[in-house]
Amino acid sequence: MPTELSRRFVRAYDRLPPEVQKRVDRALQLLDENWRHPGLRARRLSGHRDIFYARVDREHRITYERRGDLLILRNVGRHDETLKNP
Repeated sequence: MPTELSRRFVRAYDRLPPEVQKRVDRALQLLDENWRHPGLRARRLSGHRDIFYARVDREHRITYERRGDLLILRNVGRHDETLKNP
C-alpha cells in the first residue's frame, strides 16, 4: 500500500528514543502488510471519519489516515498527546 509521511510524523518519530523507534518500525511493517492487523489494535479515532490510530506498545500510538489506496501517517508518540493532536 502506498504510504505518505507527514512532516509532523517525521519530526515526532525523530524525537522518540531508539528502542521506541524500533517498535514503531515493527508496527509500520504490520500496518503496511494489513492496516487492520489485530496486533495493532487499530481503531477509528472518535469524531474523525478517515483517521485511525494503532498501538505501538502500551503507551505509544500511531495515527494514520486512509485516502483510497493511500495511507498517510499523521503522528506518532505517547498515547494521550498523539490522540489529542492526530
